[in-house]
Amino acid sequence: MRRLLLALPFALLPLAIAQAADEHDHDHEHGSLGTHEHGVGRLNAALDGQTLELELESPAMNLVGFEHAATSDADKAKVAAARAQLEKPVVLFSLPAAAGCKISNMELESPLFGDEPQADEPDHDEPAKKGHEHHHNHSEIHAHYQLSCAAPGALNTLDLANIFNTFPATQKIQVQLIGPSGQQGTEVTAKAAALKF
Repeated sequence: MRRLLLALPFALLPLAIAQAADEHDHDHEHGSLGTHEHGVGRLNAALDGQTLELELESPAMNLVGFEHAATSDADKAKVAAARAQLEKPVVLFSLPAAAGCKISNMELESPLFGDEPQADEPDHDEPAKKGHEHHHNHSEIHAHYQLSCAAPGALNTLDLANIFNTFPATQKIQVQLIGPSGQQGTEVTAKAAALKF
């Protein structure tokens, strides 16, 4: 899994340290606390100059309502619909038009998508057989965006309300944010979905 380009500063936050430790211990198969909890997503956000980087991780259950491979037409339609929403980060993250943010790089990864951009892993389209290295028994969806914002000063807040509206099974999001005013780690819910950069 490619790491967030600005991941190093996140290591300064206790929450990030705890999550990194979980990932390095590979204890996902034991369902360790904080790594895969239905209803809970994780977002890393960093604004550095004109570059806004967002990394959203969520159990598939939060976004599509199931975690098994999509075999029925109905399930495939749910996966396609979720992916279509994730492909529009400017809308999903309610980024203000005044900021002029355009996608410069986007990666969406999940065993459910089947067409993950990791050609160096020949077995990757058979996650059930391989066990998917760090998502044992749990399907996660990872969305990683890099946006170039012409007027980053217009990014005063990060409003996640649209994520809760689009994916109502998401109850809270653990956010780690680095912006011009420093860094913060917090948790947002649908009732209080906005953060100040």
